[in-house]
Amino acid sequence: MMLLRSTTSLILRSKSSTSSPAFTTSSSTFAAALFKTSAAKSHSPLVALRNYRSTLPSPPRCAVSESDSVQVEEMAAGDVQDPRLERIASSIRVIPDFPKPGIMFQDITTLLLDTQAFKDTIDLLVERYKDKEISVVAGIEARGFIFGPPIALAIGAKFVPMRKPNKLPGKVISEEYSLEYGTDTMEMHVGAVEAGERALIIDDLIATGGTLGAAIRLLERVGVTVVECACVIALPELKGRERLGDNPLFVLINAPGA
Repeated sequence: MMLLRSTTSLILRSKSSTSSPAFTTSSSTFAAALFKTSAAKSHSPLVALRNYRSTLPSPPRCAVSESDSVQVEEMAAGDVQDPRLERIASSIRVIPDFPKPGIMFQDITTLLLDTQAFKDTIDLLVERYKDKEISVVAGIEARGFIFGPPIALAIGAKFVPMRKPNKLPGKVISEEYSLEYGTDTMEMHVGAVEAGERALIIDDLIATGGTLGAAIRLLERVGVTVVECACVIALPELKGRERLGDNPLFVLINAPGA
């Protein structure tokens, strides 16, 4: 079984639903159909931690891929052995066979219950983006709504929610994106952002990269520069970085087995 997703909800999220757990299954086709993955520039920084206490008994460690090693200094912590990263990784609970047999469910509600790990997560991202002249933090439904607002407040940016259809009142602009078994849509309020602004896109996890890609296109359509996408967790085995092309992605930890 490969590990595929974290969540704050007990409801399985497909691309057509409003919640989005990630999970691991032996079927790569089934996994790709249901979840988002991580993708970005090959030079964007990436720290991999393999210490999930419910699955691995060995001590936590950090690793950086060869292509990313020159970018290690760009980590907010400034050190790949930063104890904050270890604490974040160890606070994420893995639940076997949930919500169905064969799935390893990554649950970030335990991270949210750990006030120090939650603070560490926000602090690392704030440290990275506080001096990048970002005026918009765009959070992807639903867990981007958890991490985005405190980051926006700390760096002096506005928070813009990006939601599934029929969730935002008032006039919206929409961007459709493809799933293996159909399509879904991302929406944003008209007038929420202005041409020339600089945006950070936030989500908890990237799997196939579909929703992040839609968010990027929405912002770019109205003249906003996307500085970077940021996620707490990446699932590299689903190759979402490739789907994002040249758009940079920053993640704090890789899921086990990455």
